[in-house]
Amino acid sequence: MKLADMLSYADISHLNNIASYYDCDCKRNSKHELIQSILIKAGRKEFLKEQWKSFSPGDLRFLNNLVFDTRSSYSLEDLLAAVRHTSLEEKSDETSGSKPARTALESPREAVSRYRRSGWLFNGFTSSTKYMFHVPEDLKERFREELSLHLKSGLQVSMPPEVYREEQGLITEDLKLMLRYFQEHELTLNAEGFMYRKQQQQLLSTLHIEESLITKGPWRFGYGRSCSEYPDRFALLYDYAVAQRWVQETPAGLTLTEHGKECILSGNQVSMIQLFRFWLKIYKSAVPNLPSLVYWLGRCAKEWVTMDSLHATVGSLVTPFYYDTPRMILERRIVKMLLHLGMLRLGESQTLGTVIRMTPLGIKAGEIAPQLGHGTVHNDNDVII
Repeated sequence: MKLADMLSYADISHLNNIASYYDCDCKRNSKHELIQSILIKAGRKEFLKEQWKSFSPGDLRFLNNLVFDTRSSYSLEDLLAAVRHTSLEEKSDETSGSKPARTALESPREAVSRYRRSGWLFNGFTSSTKYMFHVPEDLKERFREELSLHLKSGLQVSMPPEVYREEQGLITEDLKLMLRYFQEHELTLNAEGFMYRKQQQQLLSTLHIEESLITKGPWRFGYGRSCSEYPDRFALLYDYAVAQRWVQETPAGLTLTEHGKECILSGNQVSMIQLFRFWLKIYKSAVPNLPSLVYWLGRCAKEWVTMDSLHATVGSLVTPFYYDTPRMILERRIVKMLLHLGMLRLGESQTLGTVIRMTPLGIKAGEIAPQLGHGTVHNDNDVII
């Protein structure tokens, strides 16, 4: 539903709160005048630009999550959890001595009440939906347009670098190489259920992209079941093979299943769309708004742009995850993995440092990432990337 429809169903006390929030000049006991006054205020071209000045980083992250969420309604618990997640960075700013942003001073319930007073959230109008919250569809679209302009205005465009790295097609080839390795070698598992480091090293050396083994450091978790012991790219391939039931973990070691053998013998190309969807799924526990971040990278990096400017713009929508800072998440968990998926090119400029550009595949993937990430695309055959 659009804003006008939701206003017509809202009770007069809610309309009065919205009118007061935007300082509307109208009779407060007339529902018709309240609605007209709010619509005139919200319909102005400058409406979102003026709001933008008062938005905190937490507001932008919270609203960005909402406008890309395909659900039509939210429970109070859904909204409280979203506020807690998107305000994490601002809470950490308080300890650094910097001035805390507004959402850091609010409780999650107070923040939800503020979004309701500002016309971003409305209760349902039936007995079964009155305790659920809804966002006007036209406000969602306008927010996306304004955020797009805001992000692009902060980008620094670069000339093409002399040398850049691209891995398009290599990850699916390495998945097949990994399955063949499992078929040709007897692999035992340690007490924790993972391959021994020597076996890992031998297997990684057979792949097109060789990664370093995991070294001791902060506890690794949140990016798939095997990310604690295996390098990022290999962990994704391994977890995907297990999820597809191509590989089976037994007390005796790793074995290739009949499905895995059929995958090798068939010679069919591994579905890139399924692998991309799987990456979105397992990384969303640590980066809940990952689909929208991939969408914005697809929109912002159609040309060569600097990593520093991307961190200052798109990176502002990232919240930290335990040991991972927003910059680490953007560079290691998103940009690096998109490089491995063949959706991004990574280069070095002598004057501007690291620069990136999405590939045509990455731009197409960015457009459908929100639908894939929220499960609204059910048939991969209908999607071409």
